[in-house]
Amino acid sequence: MIPSPAKTYKTISLQTASQVELVIRMYEGAIRFLEKAKLGFDYEDPIEKIETIHNNVLRAQEIINELNMTLDMERGGDTAIQLRDLYNYFDNRLFDCNMRKEMSGIQEVIDRLGSLLEAWEEVGQDQTALT
Repeated sequence: MIPSPAKTYKTISLQTASQVELVIRMYEGAIRFLEKAKLGFDYEDPIEKIETIHNNVLRAQEIINELNMTLDMERGGDTAIQLRDLYNYFDNRLFDCNMRKEMSGIQEVIDRLGSLLEAWEEVGQDQTALT
């Protein structure tokens, strides 16, 4: 079976991406899944609504947990501690919102991830400027 050009490109781009680029992509992915979860609130069919919200929130939580697990707590200092606290908060907030099917917490996490994404994008631009 021959892989599709798009899949090949994605694999190569992930293998050659810097750590900052990978973090940025993970934030973008988590936000994308949470935006899809929000769409579930518009569905009339209760099963489709619940599945859409649940599955997409879980995917975002998986990304957030991966970000959390890859923190370098020894070298990261206070920043790593603050990020760990935030990631744990996001995970707990999303868990509660998923159980109660409440959009407010999902939007809150999207907003906060968006702020963090902007900061990481600035770091990425600074790194690019140095090379």
